Amino acid sequence: MLFKDIVGQTEAKDRLVKMANAHRVPHALLFSGKDGCGHLLAAITFAQYLFCKNRTNNEPCGVCAPCSKVSKLIHPDLNFVFPIAKSKHVKISNDLITDFREAFLHNNYLTLNDWIDEMNAENKQPYIYVDEAVDILKKLSYTSFEGSYKIMIIWQADRMNSEAANKLLKVLEEPTDDTIFILIANNIESLMATILSRVQHIPFYSVDEKEIASNLMDRLGVNETVALQAAFLSEGNFREALAALHKNDEGLSFLTHFQNFMRLALKFDSNKALEWVEENAGLGREKQKQFITYSLAVFRDALMHNFGERNLVRLSGNEKQFLEKFAPFVNQKNYQLLIEEFNSNFYYIERNANPKILFMDLL
Repeated sequence: MLFKDIVGQTEAKDRLVKMANAHRVPHALLFSGKDGCGHLLAAITFAQYLFCKNRTNNEPCGVCAPCSKVSKLIHPDLNFVFPIAKSKHVKISNDLITDFREAFLHNNYLTLNDWIDEMNAENKQPYIYVDEAVDILKKLSYTSFEGSYKIMIIWQADRMNSEAANKLLKVLEEPTDDTIFILIANNIESLMATILSRVQHIPFYSVDEKEIASNLMDRLGVNETVALQAAFLSEGNFREALAALHKNDEGLSFLTHFQNFMRLALKFDSNKALEWVEENAGLGREKQKQFITYSLAVFRDALMHNFGERNLVRLSGNEKQFLEKFAPFVNQKNYQLLIEEFNSNFYYIERNANPKILFMDLL
């Protein structure tokens, strides 16, 4: 894993490299940002850089023994804590570490929803429980296996319950020698203020759409039109950009899908509406979410178009031509209602609501 594999985040990557090169790494770091920003990948890459025996051009070499172990997530001095859905056989993160390794190595931009699907949590919400804090203390009591740092990555740290957070606080106040904590959180407001005061915060921002499109074209060989649409749908979330690529494999055109939906909304036809709802229900949850995201983006661009802010319009090609005709139907009065309705549907789709009921109601 290399820093250059992380899309965007130049400022964060530079800060990490500089502190490592200067041997001034704080004992506790907090990487914050939304899903798809790459903060988990950055934490693991940073750990690899710290363990690496032969750094080259501000990158881990990728071939020494420590690099090889970190790249497989099996380095003995690299530990992970992450949310779990407690059960009879699952009490702490270590009980699912093999599954976590496989999930991350399959998808470096792993999100909480990806992890929930991987766990087959049966609608249970995963959290980090107090048992994890006890296990952390146990692991950190051991001497470093390879004589360097002991690194503890706590992914989704904002999902710690209060008991776990209080126990972790005590460890952060009195860290053991050569121990580095990397907390990763999507919502830092959910972390205790006392924990925030004991970490060095490194923010990760939404990725620029141009960087996402460029990455998709350079690394995956995606053509420019498809890359730009995937970047447009992603809203700065690289994980969503990758997910959006799959819709092309299924022959789904979001533009056509949106046009058909709006025609039905403007001139309701019960038989055609049922056909559209049936088709949409068969797409699967992720594609339904992408359609909602695409629709929200079209509404936003339509409003920008109407205000004369053409430089802020992100649609291009056929979509931009469609926008010229569609934009007059979006105004200040109905824009807020449209956004609220579509956001509400996105919320309920994420929570496995019945899509047929949702989209029929939306029509």
